[in-house]
Amino acid sequence: MYLIKEINIVNEGQIQEGDVLIKDDRIEKIGSSITAEHATELDGSGLHLFPGVIDDQVHFREPGLTHKGNIFTESRAAVAGGVTSFMEMPNVNPQTVTQELLEAKYQIGAQNALANYSFYMGSTNDNLDEVLKTDTSKVCGIKIFMGSSTGDMLVDDPDTLESIFRNAPILIATHCEDEGTIRANTEKFVAEYGDDIPFRFHPIIRNEEACYLSSSIAIELSKKNGTRLHILHISTGKETNLFTNEIPLEEKRITSEACIHHLWFSDQDYDEKGAFIKWNPAVKTANDRDQIWKALLDDRIDVIATDHAPHTLEEKQNPYTKAPSGGPLIQHTLVAMLDFYHQGKISLERIAEKMSHAVARCFEIEERGYIREGYKADLAIVNLNNPWKVERNNIRAKCGWSPFEGHTFKSSIEKTFISGHLAYSDGKLDESKMGQRLTFDRK
Repeated sequence: MYLIKEINIVNEGQIQEGDVLIKDDRIEKIGSSITAEHATELDGSGLHLFPGVIDDQVHFREPGLTHKGNIFTESRAAVAGGVTSFMEMPNVNPQTVTQELLEAKYQIGAQNALANYSFYMGSTNDNLDEVLKTDTSKVCGIKIFMGSSTGDMLVDDPDTLESIFRNAPILIATHCEDEGTIRANTEKFVAEYGDDIPFRFHPIIRNEEACYLSSSIAIELSKKNGTRLHILHISTGKETNLFTNEIPLEEKRITSEACIHHLWFSDQDYDEKGAFIKWNPAVKTANDRDQIWKALLDDRIDVIATDHAPHTLEEKQNPYTKAPSGGPLIQHTLVAMLDFYHQGKISLERIAEKMSHAVARCFEIEERGYIREGYKADLAIVNLNNPWKVERNNIRAKCGWSPFEGHTFKSSIEKTFISGHLAYSDGKLDESKMGQRLTFDRK
């Protein structure tokens, strides 16, 4: 049992000083002056309490790709960053495209995830029967790669897409990039440069047209079939105009996500960062970044995520055509957004909304995402004014590097509670207890 005293509680559009009592895995009481015998008291003076971040898009690389990362190592990085729950993607080895393989991942999560966890069911051109068996109360969603992926996870057959959208029992999350556009652009640049294409051409190869065309098709399919659609990692300003802010989030059938890298970097950073900011979809122009910010703040874009996707340094040091896309972000997601708070770009209340509240509502997660009595105690204690520099020796992801290396963040994560367990405190992890499986209250 823990009693957090006199802390600034950032929750549901307000910041109020108060006490929070945690008992077992839940928030027992919130009040102005709580006393509790036998509780471990934590002094919250001058600190801020956030609902734990819920990251709806990560790649933790297990099973089969564990030289890059695994559920244990990457969830450690998550917890150190104030991320209390994650939803992990199916493009592993073997790919998560049967109910048996999906359940095997949940078994790994139960044994190794330090944060709360859920796993997407993957779709292919020929596994619709398996997709339709997905338990809507225990699985976050169905993932469709409508753009370049690995193996047979690219779903590009129009009839298959139509069938999935027509019959999907739960939310579909899509990676939207048009494969034909990307292949044609890649061939053009390979003809000119061979394998060693300058990384600054990445957003020209995987361009606005590829993203907008694919997102438009997904939205058209959703509207036609009444499907609950969530489009991941919006990377272009043009795409933001596909979404609305005219109805409440709970009433939306089509939602969207912005990722940290598309809010932070632009194409001006490729000459310095190279493969370390090579993601799919690509980081694009500063104007695209500005428009994504505008859409995030006016609620056309609903949530913030990381798309945490580690690769080894050796892999990233390959030339363009062989350097994989993706990078580690989950340890630095909340402190990155707090840097934007210090810049005056976003309020603390809006950070809690976009990284916790809205994710819980978007996915209909049970009893998480808010600081409420009776809810699960997923919490992050933050010191807004404790600067620290990202260096190799403090990076928690297994890959050991970060696109933020050398940057000094203005704020730090002091403590993280996972379902009532003090999993991270003052730089140290307590790995004695695993996280819980997320459940979903879907009508």
